[in-house]
Amino acid sequence: MASRRVRAFKRWMSSHGIEYSDALHFKDDPERGISVVALCDLKEGDVVATIPKTACLTVKTSGACKMIEAAGLGGILGLSVALMYERSLGEESSWAGYLQLLPHQECVPFAWSLAEVDSLLCGTELHKVLFNHKTGAEDVHFSSVSSHHESVNDDDDDNHEYANASGDDDEPSTENSDQDRDETDPSMGNNSSDSSDAEPSSVSGDDSSVLQMIMVKDVKVGIEIFNTYGLVGNAALLHRYGFTEPENSYDIVNIDLELVLQWSSSLFSSRYTRARLSLWRRLGYSGCVSQSSEYFEIAFNGEPQIELLILLYFILLPEDTYHTLDLSLSAGESYNEAICTILSKKNNIALENTSDMSTELFFTESVCNALSSLADMRESCYAIKSKEDDIEVLRSGSTKDRKLYHSSVLRLSERRILENLRNYAAALMQSLRPAKRSSMRKRLKRNGMQH
Repeated sequence: MASRRVRAFKRWMSSHGIEYSDALHFKDDPERGISVVALCDLKEGDVVATIPKTACLTVKTSGACKMIEAAGLGGILGLSVALMYERSLGEESSWAGYLQLLPHQECVPFAWSLAEVDSLLCGTELHKVLFNHKTGAEDVHFSSVSSHHESVNDDDDDNHEYANASGDDDEPSTENSDQDRDETDPSMGNNSSDSSDAEPSSVSGDDSSVLQMIMVKDVKVGIEIFNTYGLVGNAALLHRYGFTEPENSYDIVNIDLELVLQWSSSLFSSRYTRARLSLWRRLGYSGCVSQSSEYFEIAFNGEPQIELLILLYFILLPEDTYHTLDLSLSAGESYNEAICTILSKKNNIALENTSDMSTELFFTESVCNALSSLADMRESCYAIKSKEDDIEVLRSGSTKDRKLYHSSVLRLSERRILENLRNYAAALMQSLRPAKRSSMRKRLKRNGMQH
């Protein structure tokens, strides 16, 4: 039997002309909040709900519209005020039946104490505030159509007006939703962020338009239905919404330039390191930059950003090769000519321009070893919490201590990427060795020394 608040929500949907498929079951779990489960197999392309635009809580539809616009508030701030205003009205709000589903707060790190941030997030990407990550695993997305079911795809501001709210009391990631979490919030449960793999068209300026919830992949009976939170990783999800997703394939880890220079200075003199970094910059390279911090991205599969590979390659160049490259540049030789000359000699191939270069040209055993060392140094940043501690938290299966649980998921996700980086480097090193043995056999054969 449906809970009291689910029944109230269904009555509210009916009174606002919202239609949803009989294949959707609204489940109210005391610990996890509202979720939506498929009562039968659903196929990609199935329309499972239609929501009139007038049922959507936006700045324009809120009773606080004039006040918000007079104050010049826009975007998320304007939406937040609209949501707060409607909640303050209680049962007098047109969205009371929907708002009663929403939690009063989300467990976002912004509201954590400094002690909690330092103890639970130390070493993570979130602790450093680098939020350029991605994730995506939705089952549905919303598309706007007119009342005559014609597709609408205009880029008006309405696409950025829907209120941000979650229908889950504990785990927002497990709920069904209908729109962009940063921008939309018509009626049903949870919301998403940024963008999805299949972009929903923007909302029409016509008030008679409706939103359609459309399945973007098949979902079997009994399986929970998810909407997109956008292509963001766990650091961004925890930062924005207060939750994480285990096995988030859009996670990345950043390795700061300072960490690379620290590694180099442990092997070479500071003067040596500065000279190699200067050469790298003279050739036009740089890392990603955010908040005056320069860093390199490591993808979920462990693949490092090519600029990092090139920097490591230059740091590890033999002294004579480095001086040859340095002199070539000082003599006015172009970057194209200089780097292609060096790589051609090293790989015994002819390179005419940099467009012929591939990532593999910068791999040496020394570079692979450097990548493994950087992975170890980056992981040492989690010194406060061990990997075993985090695994035990997840093994317990309890999400009652949400801060501990989600910080553990974040750390394990990042540690997995660092392990993938080590494996990536090890696999490349292994692939280099047969090539070296083959090259040695060829030289021995030419010299008549092979038996």
